Amino acid sequence: MLLDMLAAIGRKDFEDRRRRQAQGISKAMTEGKFKGRPENTERNSDIANMLAEGKSWNTIQRVTNCSRATIAKVAAKRSSAERALA
Repeated sequence: MLLDMLAAIGRKDFEDRRRRQAQGISKAMTEGKFKGRPENTERNSDIANMLAEGKSWNTIQRVTNCSRATIAKVAAKRSSAERALA
């Protein structure tokens, strides 16, 4: 019973900290102080160029040392830009 109680207290503390952190981040965003991590535009343009050349995702991942999610994000941005031009 004591372990259950300690686990419940620990879980509540964890949830409270997460909630307060989210509140702080949203407040900072509204004040323009929190901008998040800046985009690595040089790496993303290299990825876009390699995609345009028809390189495989595995090759791009190996060369740029980035995740497949990053490649997918750049590919999606590239395809939406192409659709906007068409």
